Amino acid sequence: MADHRNGSTQAANGKASAAGSAYTIDLNTFQTRLKTFYKHWDESRTDLWGSSDAIAVACPPPSDDLRYLKSTALFLWLLGFEFPETIMVFTKAQIHILCSQKKASILESVKKSAKESVGVEIVLHVKPKNDDGTSFMDAIIRAIRVQSKSDGHDSSTVGHIAREEPEGKLLDAWAEKLKNSKFNLSDVANGFSALFAAKSNEEITSIKRAAYLTTSVMKNFVVTKLENVIDEEKKILHSTLMEETEKVILEPSKVNCKLKADNVDICYPPIFQSGGKFDLKPSAVSNDEPLYYDSASVIICAVGARYKSYCSNIARTFLIDADPIQSKAYEVLLKAHEAVIGSLKPGNKLSAAYQAAVSVVEKDAPDMLSCLTKSAGTGIGIEFRESGLNINAKNEQIVKEGMVFNVSLGFQNLQCENSKAKNKVFSLLLADTIIINKDKMEVVTSMSSKALKDVAYSFNEDEEEEKPKSKVDHSGAESLMSKTTLRSDNHEISKEELRRQHQAELARQKNEETARRLAGGGNETGDSRSSSRSSAELVAYKNINDLPPPREMMIQIDQKNEAVLLPINGSMVPFHVAFIRTVSSQQDTNRNCYVRIMFNVPGTPFSPHDSHSMKFQGSIYLKEASFRSKDSRHISEVVQSIKALRRQVVARESERAERATLVTQEKLQLANNRFKPIRLPDLWIRPAFGGRGRKIPGTLEAHVNGFRYSTTRSDERVDVMFANIKHAFFQPAENEMITLLHFHLHNHIMVGNKKTKDVQFYVEVMDMVQNVGGGKRSAYDPDELEEEQRERERKNKINVEFQSFVNRVNDLWGQPQFNGLDLEFDQPLRELGFPGVPHKSSVFIVPTSACLVELIETPFLVVTLSEIEIVNLERVGLGQKNFDMTIVFKDFKRDVLRIDSIPSTSLDGIKEWLDTTDIKYYESRLNLNWRQILKTITDEPQSFIDGGGWEFLNLEATDSESDNSEESDQGYEPSDVEPESDSEEEDSETDLVPSDEDDDTEEDDDDDSEEEKGKTWEELEKEASNADREKGNESDSEEDRKRRKAKAAFGKSRGNLSSSMPKRPKLR
Repeated sequence: MADHRNGSTQAANGKASAAGSAYTIDLNTFQTRLKTFYKHWDESRTDLWGSSDAIAVACPPPSDDLRYLKSTALFLWLLGFEFPETIMVFTKAQIHILCSQKKASILESVKKSAKESVGVEIVLHVKPKNDDGTSFMDAIIRAIRVQSKSDGHDSSTVGHIAREEPEGKLLDAWAEKLKNSKFNLSDVANGFSALFAAKSNEEITSIKRAAYLTTSVMKNFVVTKLENVIDEEKKILHSTLMEETEKVILEPSKVNCKLKADNVDICYPPIFQSGGKFDLKPSAVSNDEPLYYDSASVIICAVGARYKSYCSNIARTFLIDADPIQSKAYEVLLKAHEAVIGSLKPGNKLSAAYQAAVSVVEKDAPDMLSCLTKSAGTGIGIEFRESGLNINAKNEQIVKEGMVFNVSLGFQNLQCENSKAKNKVFSLLLADTIIINKDKMEVVTSMSSKALKDVAYSFNEDEEEEKPKSKVDHSGAESLMSKTTLRSDNHEISKEELRRQHQAELARQKNEETARRLAGGGNETGDSRSSSRSSAELVAYKNINDLPPPREMMIQIDQKNEAVLLPINGSMVPFHVAFIRTVSSQQDTNRNCYVRIMFNVPGTPFSPHDSHSMKFQGSIYLKEASFRSKDSRHISEVVQSIKALRRQVVARESERAERATLVTQEKLQLANNRFKPIRLPDLWIRPAFGGRGRKIPGTLEAHVNGFRYSTTRSDERVDVMFANIKHAFFQPAENEMITLLHFHLHNHIMVGNKKTKDVQFYVEVMDMVQNVGGGKRSAYDPDELEEEQRERERKNKINVEFQSFVNRVNDLWGQPQFNGLDLEFDQPLRELGFPGVPHKSSVFIVPTSACLVELIETPFLVVTLSEIEIVNLERVGLGQKNFDMTIVFKDFKRDVLRIDSIPSTSLDGIKEWLDTTDIKYYESRLNLNWRQILKTITDEPQSFIDGGGWEFLNLEATDSESDNSEESDQGYEPSDVEPESDSEEEDSETDLVPSDEDDDTEEDDDDDSEEEKGKTWEELEKEASNADREKGNESDSEEDRKRRKAKAAFGKSRGNLSSSMPKRPKLR
């Protein structure tokens, strides 16, 4: 400890420090925890504290080694600092502290607080520098005996931490004194474990911050570092990775973590293991061997960080070109790990949590049970391993609210038969920090994903694609032969075959999933919401006295009450403008002008059912009214006024109805001085606000729980809550004119007077310029080159600003309170994009990691991949330049999405993308009637399941079943006549029905004989007249046509009798 002067001061904020000292003790925390300690000692004196009359704790000298001792933990927990070479003895009336002068000057400040909180006196025994302290020890021992006698005890029991061996002269002398004092010594380690087990809110906050740092290092440094090393095939030692990771932990700013470096430390040196040598114990170290990342290799990484002495831990296993055994073992381990976390609920035993993991392994992989670690983790806090909270089969401790666990589970030394020597033995490890809350468990390290798809890497795909390729030789046939030989010798499977096998497995899984969903009633999510107000609730005047006084017997319009007053039988009758359907005017030859007003009445086509029809079923309704006038100008004004008023009311009511269907959003919490909002200025919004004024840009701000976009106009403001964001996208400008942020929402919001689920904020990166000079400018024109350079700089600057905003928001979303939202900006993968027509115009559609999007042209396209049931590629065939893609959603009540006119050159890329995202796709030669198909599935789900599910779309299976069928070779031929029997042969049909297709059969060769090649005009005219008679004239009746068709069909069937006999070969 640093040198301090004597004396102490107490700050007004409840913290005290020695004068001139950098060490400050939080007196409020000290009082609270001292009270907790004495209460716990009093309540559990017999069970956990060994019936001790006094408790002696001796803190050893400082050490360069990382170690966790209960004595050190007590000083940190109670006083906030380690006090090396300090002895503290607790009795019921006094606390004796033996320490140096410097430490005593700091501890002076807590005397008053101890007296106020628990009524004990702190006695400081200040040991001179060269003194061994034995005289002070004797005084402490005498005080213990006096206290015991005053309590009525003949002998004294002193609690101590038995496992901690004394270090240094002072602690050796103290241990000897205790041993010779004839006290009854009891081990109180379990008492301290129970005391530290349940954390306060302040402690949990420190653990969450430590976990945030731990996860940030794993996600933003370790994973990125490993990916770069493996991708670039670099050589790096495990110990080097350990050192680099430790430096990042000690400098949180390197991973954009805004924690003070003075408050953080490592829990242990980061652990990196690979190459078949694995140690899953917490005491494992990173060796000096290089990182091994060949095929079927396993890399284990473990990182632990401390914040204000509170620990957190995370461990992840990464699979490189995993063997099937490795993938299966990881899936089982992940499931078992989640089972342990799910069992850690208040009231459950720790042994039950471990048994949950055992049950999963016994069920899914019983042969791996012997390799499962004997512990599933421990409690964690100031100590990295709280011994009393070990999650194993024997610990009967009860889980309580406020406890924190390091859930660490693994498989040790599994065998992999087909791998290289270094990969034959492998281990797996997963670890997370868990906080036990009253109603749920909180995984504070979940920001680093442990899903198989996120930890399994495949780096050999490109190499496998390049292996079959050989250099172009002069003899192309020889190179082809050698390539084929290599593939057959090495038993390689083509990429298309692998895709076909994967799709077959997906088909099986998809049919099982669909069958389960349909059996459970499906996920019908029809919208049963109705409009907020019907027209019955629109009232112009509540009583007759509210009517304006009549001026003349002519049509009047009351703008204030939104009414039209019509003169009927000498009285002015009011009608609310919402009841008027249409109004029109016309003029006759006598210059009389007519106004025709049509009303909304029940029962008319395209008129919504009104509540009037239910309330007044016997009523008679006015359907229309006409008026005549000589004043054409007045008539024109009346018509225009009614139309304008009607548009205004309809717009208002439709907006009100839209707002009534909106889901109520939480209120935006604005950022305060502690948390400044993240700002991005000068943005435009789509959809745009209404109004006729000039459009102006606004600013997007990220606040505590959502975004706010606002302009300088007070009514132009949009709030987007984080909880309402389903997907967030960032698309920098490359080949486009704009850089954008796009939010696809769970529930609709109002932007101006528009109801929308998609909100976009964008900036144009370059100005639209049109050259009106008429002449072409040179490519080397210096002005042109300078302009292009300015545009590039502007585009890059805007992209960087957006990227900075996105990174800061991602960091905000990475905080523990947003873990459940699973938010992160997604970026489109342009190299996988393809052109298509999802709405009316051709656009460039781009996949992201979770969606298929088009964010440039409106209306926007955002399709969530997890909501897709299957994809059907339609009009796929030889000779087709384009094909269509139909997306069928899991909600069968939802219309399918058709993307038309996709170039056939994109077919293979789309298939590969669909396959890698585990989406089952089918191919068909024709467009299907999906509305009818989905209706049939929902009406008769059992028939759909019994019929093989989606396999009716399997074109390959259909073709293989009908290879021997002659009809499948002939293709589709249009005909007006239905065949009367199945025995009709194809060759007779071709005699009657004209076809553009060429047939390869012998009969077709006969039909195309030389005698029929050159026909005279008379023969052609005769055939035409016969065809006209067969089809019938347009003036013929339907009965005549049917009669003629039946006669033709009868003649055709008679012709089949002769055509079925063998023909004589013609002489050529």
